[in-house]
Amino acid sequence: MAGIIVVFDFDKTIIDLDSDNWVVDELGATDLFNRLLPTMSWNSLMDRMMMELHAQGRTLHDIAEVLKRAPIIPNVVPAIKSAHALGCDLRIVSDANLFFIETILNHLGIRECFSEIHTNPSFVDEQGRLRISPIHHFHESPHNFCPPNMCKGIVMERIQDSLMSEEKKKKFIYLGDGSGDYCPSLKLREGDFLMPRKDFPIWELISQNPLVIKAEIHEWSDGEELERILLRLINTISMAENAQFFSPQHMAVPAHEAMASPAPCSAMVAN
Repeated sequence: MAGIIVVFDFDKTIIDLDSDNWVVDELGATDLFNRLLPTMSWNSLMDRMMMELHAQGRTLHDIAEVLKRAPIIPNVVPAIKSAHALGCDLRIVSDANLFFIETILNHLGIRECFSEIHTNPSFVDEQGRLRISPIHHFHESPHNFCPPNMCKGIVMERIQDSLMSEEKKKKFIYLGDGSGDYCPSLKLREGDFLMPRKDFPIWELISQNPLVIKAEIHEWSDGEELERILLRLINTISMAENAQFFSPQHMAVPAHEAMASPAPCSAMVAN
């Protein structure tokens, strides 16, 4: 359904771990990472780690091969493919980086399912090093639960604003796990749906004061629940939209047409 926007976090929502930690650990740079972590922001540290790995002889191919081995949450790929096949507009909002995300999505064969990816930019410099930069200037993230390089609430507002000109009101379904997913959850409106991963940081934040969330909350714990709940919500929204479309006010016809001779019509079967 074109009227449904499904927004996914990436780490621990599509893949079942943190992609930054996975690459650092698998390429043997954990000790250096831990030593530098107290001295700089996470985003700046990941950029530094990519340069350090390059200096150790690690190539872009090495990083990509590690990413392709990242464990995926069971059932999430079929859920994404089903939601896309049903006509939903799928997007990613993630504090990972574009190279990591696109490498994994392409490996899984689902990159084309997503119309947009909002994440930290990445590029390969003239020396062949992967570089990672912040999506926002550090002063743009004003909340304690948002990292300094990315406020997902700002991203969510920009997505909502970009759709304001469209005649049909969009329904949002947001899936996430981390504390950074709390801010965009506060931007959801009545009629939207929030799918937080249970017993993860976003769930703990919501549990402290669930009444501040305007969206309807449906928690999930594993991939089977994610798939089942997501597809059920899509079906619920679609049925409500169809019921509204076929309501008497939408079915009204001009008087001269109503008086015309009836013509044969095909039977309509509900899906």
